[in-house]
Amino acid sequence: MTFRTKLLLLTSLTVAGAVALVTGAVVVSTRRAFEHIDVARREALLDQFRRELDARGEELSRRVEQVASSSAVEQITSGVAEYDRAQAEAQAQSLDFLDVVEPDLTIISSAHWPVRFGYKNDWNISPGISPQDWRATKSFLARIPLPEGTAVALVCARPAPGGKALVIGGRKLNPELLKSLGIAPGMRALLWLAPDDLIDAQGPVENAAKLEPLIAQVKASGRESTATVQWRAQRSSAEAFLGLPLSERGQLMGVLLAGTSLREETDLENAIVWIGIMVGGSGIAIGVLLGWWTTLRVTHPVEQLAAGARAVAAGDWSTRVEVSSHDEIGELADSFNQMTRQLVEQRDRAIQAERVAAWRELARRLAHELKNPLFPLQITIENLQRARERSASEFDEVFREGTTTLLAELSNLKTIVARFSDFARMPAPQFERVDVNELVRGVTKLYEGRPPISLRLELAEGEFWIAADSDQLRRALGNLLLNAMDAMPDGGTLHVATESIKDGVRISVADTGRGLTPEECERLFTPYYTTKHHGTGLGLAIVQSVVTDHHGKVSVVSEPGSGSRFMIELPLKQGDLI
Repeated sequence: MTFRTKLLLLTSLTVAGAVALVTGAVVVSTRRAFEHIDVARREALLDQFRRELDARGEELSRRVEQVASSSAVEQITSGVAEYDRAQAEAQAQSLDFLDVVEPDLTIISSAHWPVRFGYKNDWNISPGISPQDWRATKSFLARIPLPEGTAVALVCARPAPGGKALVIGGRKLNPELLKSLGIAPGMRALLWLAPDDLIDAQGPVENAAKLEPLIAQVKASGRESTATVQWRAQRSSAEAFLGLPLSERGQLMGVLLAGTSLREETDLENAIVWIGIMVGGSGIAIGVLLGWWTTLRVTHPVEQLAAGARAVAAGDWSTRVEVSSHDEIGELADSFNQMTRQLVEQRDRAIQAERVAAWRELARRLAHELKNPLFPLQITIENLQRARERSASEFDEVFREGTTTLLAELSNLKTIVARFSDFARMPAPQFERVDVNELVRGVTKLYEGRPPISLRLELAEGEFWIAADSDQLRRALGNLLLNAMDAMPDGGTLHVATESIKDGVRISVADTGRGLTPEECERLFTPYYTTKHHGTGLGLAIVQSVVTDHHGKVSVVSEPGSGSRFMIELPLKQGDLI
């Protein structure tokens, strides 16, 4: 992954992450704010319900007192009233339930269930309360038995004048009670009445089964509980409910459910999320554009610098990069150009210095090599001159010996000149298909049977075909063999081997001679450098030149006293010959 791609990706992720973080924080804050508001609204609704229940209880108390102090109750207790007189009084006071009972709660007349005459009133009223105590009691909730079941009503009891009877009246809890609460928009009140009725301001509630878990939780705990109900698949259909138990004398009469629609909260959250998505998308687009512009200003000069560095590494030290800015990148480009200029200058100076050093070394080496044969030549000529002056008879014998010496030393001079000439005129290799093992066998056969050195040949199995100039390769390998033999003047073992390496073949020549120091190993392939007392220092330089022309590598591993091992590594594939 390029730096430009990384920077663009980092910019996009940063913008997207920041927008997502802000959007999430806003959504969470909004949700918490709505939760606080909804809790306050539900609590307000419950308080309003309690106040409405108290107000209705006071109204009920007045109506029941009016019934208790009416002449109709006196007639009912004296037995002169018609059987349905209680019904008429209940209708007159808008009471849903009315029982006139004796102090022991035996029913004298019932408005809602006339046939209950003579039965005990079972509205959960304690019979031990005195008439004065009943006069001071407030309204309360009670479960009232009916022919078709039971009903929950707000009930009040008041004694008749003289204490001969007790009037118990009640009004059923119904949707009208919920309508009177003045509920705020987005809220509603539901009332569950034992055993199974669930109503709201419009009547029975549809799909009431979804609220059963909350009602069951309130019934089990006897405390307020909350739950969220999702009526349909859409999140906007969800409602948050707070359930309040309605109990009387330890008996659960019903549960008031205060519900708040989550549509506004859901719609606002969706709007915030969509705004976040749009802002995030816009931010990413802007970030990508800015990142692209930034990376173009940063990476393009860096790519130019990288290309320039590769060109320099490939040998083109004259490479320059354009300087289009005055910031840090511009300074870096300017420094790079300055570096390449200095490299070119240093290269030119180094080449000049190397040329001077090479000519000096060549002059020194030629002087050294030519001085040895020139001295015998000079002595021989001087002897001939003295012999000619002394005696003509002795001159012929001295002449024969002198000419022999002259010819030998001239041949030596010719050999020295030929070596220098060969190194200076190394021809380009003529590649052909060559089997490495066969080439090694052919070269080593020339050096077999030369005591006191024993030759051990170890060739890898198979054939190793390479593209090579067989004459040059034989010459290089021969130089290594001669060099190894010269390192063992007192005898030893010469080990020549081939082995397969990755994408190539290795030829190794090892001796058991005196070995080389690390400093000698570093300078060993330098032209004109030699560790011998007599030598031109061109043998290993020729080896390196040949191996380099074959796209290979030559190296040496040696330690003083442990012998040396020279290794030539050549690639198996070169050009179209393989």
